[in-house]
Amino acid sequence: MRRALLLLPFFVMSSVSASEITSRITDSVQLTVDGPMVQSTRVGSSYNVSGSNISVTHLGGLTGSSTTAPATISAGTYAIDDDGAAFTFSESQTVGDVAVTTQSSLSSGGRIDTPNIYSNSSQYQGGTPGSLAGTVSLTGAPTVTAGGAGPTAIGQRTVELSVFK
Repeated sequence: MRRALLLLPFFVMSSVSASEITSRITDSVQLTVDGPMVQSTRVGSSYNVSGSNISVTHLGGLTGSSTTAPATISAGTYAIDDDGAAFTFSESQTVGDVAVTTQSSLSSGGRIDTPNIYSNSSQYQGGTPGSLAGTVSLTGAPTVTAGGAGPTAIGQRTVELSVFK
């Protein structure tokens, strides 16, 4: 019985072969430079008038509105209906944007040097590569060098070891 118990561990354990061990090393470098962006919303022209105890001889409004020139206001003629009585009057105008049909081209640095913008705008000039660089070598981890404004550099090394896969 003792002999059977001594031999049992040799049959249960199996030997490891080289085909069951896997080793991987992966190096990568990612370099990104942001591009320029202009987002602009055109504002239209509007005219508003309101009031109470007011008589209107001629209503004001907008004239000359086109895609090449902003609108202008035409004056209205208003008077108080009942002298000595309370009244309210409000008049407002928004001069809209002239339509822009072309955008300036990118400069050699990949930027929009003179963007055409409307009343509601945001812009991002984008990045410059500067000295942005990345290297992958056989002997060491990846290296990255920072650039100018706006770029991103990511270096990564992944080591994987599998036994009994």
